[in-house]
Amino acid sequence: QVQLVESGGGLVQTGGSLRLSCAASGRTFSSYAIGWFRQAPGMERVFVAAISSGGGGGITYYADSVRGRFTITRDNAKNTVYLQMNSLKPEETAVYYCAVGRRSYVDLRPGSYEYWGQGTQVTVSS
Repeated sequence: QVQLVESGGGLVQTGGSLRLSCAASGRTFSSYAIGWFRQAPGMERVFVAAISSGGGGGITYYADSVRGRFTITRDNAKNTVYLQMNSLKPEETAVYYCAVGRRSYVDLRPGSYEYWGQGTQVTVSS
């Protein structure tokens, strides 16, 4: 069993920044890919970013809409993954979730992730 706890969400103005954290416990964290997804009210949960396992920090992958503005990193010693979000837009208002993958490599599909956190709300005001 794995427990994930997200933090760092909040209210920010357009163009602002937030740093989300995802702390994991209960499994060998470093062996699995970690993903961030977001879900706006009435919408499907969509992929944002992910990072593979790996001692060098892992291979990263981003949704086209966030590439160049968001950065995902992991600290395996702390069992924590971070999502630095810059130049935020109002349409990015959503609940952001982190999830532990079933494998070491990145997958964009929510179904490929086995454990999920409770989510953290990000609200970007216009």
